[in-house]
Amino acid sequence: MEPYFQEIFGNASSPYAVSRDARMAVERSRNQIAPLIGAHADEIVFTSGGTESDNWALMGVALANFEAKGHVIVSGIEHHAVLEAADNLRLLGFEVDVAQADAHGVITRDEIERLLRPDTLLVSVMAVNNEIGTFQPVEAIGALCRERGVVFHTDAVQAAGKVPVDVEAWQCDLLSLSAHKFGGPKGVGALYLRRGTKMKGLLRGGGQERGRRAGTENVPSIVGFGAAAEEALENLEANRHHLQTMQELLENGLARLEGALVNGAGVRRAPHITNVSLQNQRAEMLALNLDLKGFAVGTGSACASGAIEPSHILRAMGLDEETSKASLRISLGNQNTPEQVREFLEVLRQLIYREGR
Repeated sequence: MEPYFQEIFGNASSPYAVSRDARMAVERSRNQIAPLIGAHADEIVFTSGGTESDNWALMGVALANFEAKGHVIVSGIEHHAVLEAADNLRLLGFEVDVAQADAHGVITRDEIERLLRPDTLLVSVMAVNNEIGTFQPVEAIGALCRERGVVFHTDAVQAAGKVPVDVEAWQCDLLSLSAHKFGGPKGVGALYLRRGTKMKGLLRGGGQERGRRAGTENVPSIVGFGAAAEEALENLEANRHHLQTMQELLENGLARLEGALVNGAGVRRAPHITNVSLQNQRAEMLALNLDLKGFAVGTGSACASGAIEPSHILRAMGLDEETSKASLRISLGNQNTPEQVREFLEVLRQLIYREGR
């Protein structure tokens, strides 16, 4: 990325000679990212990250069908970038239904089929859940949407670079990516936009990204995004095996802790996310003490307006408020080692014993 902060600083959308290298770098990155998801390079549109991509997917389809309005389906375990965009669609006069997850945190094909209507415009179901790591049946849902002529969007932010992603096999029309989830810089992402999909631009102004997304391109970050995507694809199987090995080590250790329950354990999950409920524990206190010991983990709850609110994803799975608030989200990365996992388990065991006394 470094040369594009200083030496190659031309505006990638300008016609000048000093801009040509920047333009070539942007197009090279597009060609590096497309193979990661099995897409054509011209179907990759750069954004500021997963949130913008999710917002654009929903709002873009809605704006393209604004006069007729219509019906949209989102799952109840989506990232807030999807759920809050869906709230905006309601304000604009669209009808939105929320697909319910089963006890394992999975949105079934049958649940989507139950909600489909003749006027359904869009279905949005994420590929891998960001809190519990469960795979959603995107191939089956994509096939159903294609059969019914409905646009299908999937948030693949937690999938790309960790597990194989194939837009053709999934039959999706829109797919969200974020570079920092697989080693790229923060603040850059992409929306896969299948050729022929009826969409309106969310950001309007200049004609960048072939008129699909206005705004001067963030060339250094786009370059980093492309490099990270190329590396992630090259090392996908080796990294996945490494993460699976550590996840097994982690979850075998968690199983030996009294009152521990791995959420979503009964179904296929991504290898880098484990969500565990620890009976009679205070997740916020555990996370704070783990942080003091050098381990960064999330909790099954969020602080909103000074109040601790349980995770909407865990509640959607049917977990009660107390169990949801006793949950930790543990993420693994390629840089982590088995030794770190063992150390984490020992520190967690000590904290639980101390908290339980």
